[in-house]
Amino acid sequence: MTKTELVAAIAANGGYASKKEAEKALSAVIETITELLKDGEKISLVGFGTFEVRDRAEKTAINPRTKEKITVPAKKVPAFKAGKALKDAVNK
Repeated sequence: MTKTELVAAIAANGGYASKKEAEKALSAVIETITELLKDGEKISLVGFGTFEVRDRAEKTAINPRTKEKITVPAKKVPAFKAGKALKDAVNK
């Protein structure tokens, strides 16, 4: 599903008057989640899941082309853990 298709589904299911309003709502949600994660916040949506930032440790990897060992630096990565209700809905 593309963003355009998601906006159309939100407009249909959410009772929005237009796709433009639904796109505004989706954009606001995405921007808010992004900003909160940048600030190190954890977002819990009961029944849906949790968005959080996790630390990925530095590691050594091998370049498959040159077989040279390289060091991949530590970094922060966004993560999502599905809630029980979402897991149950997907498995039915």
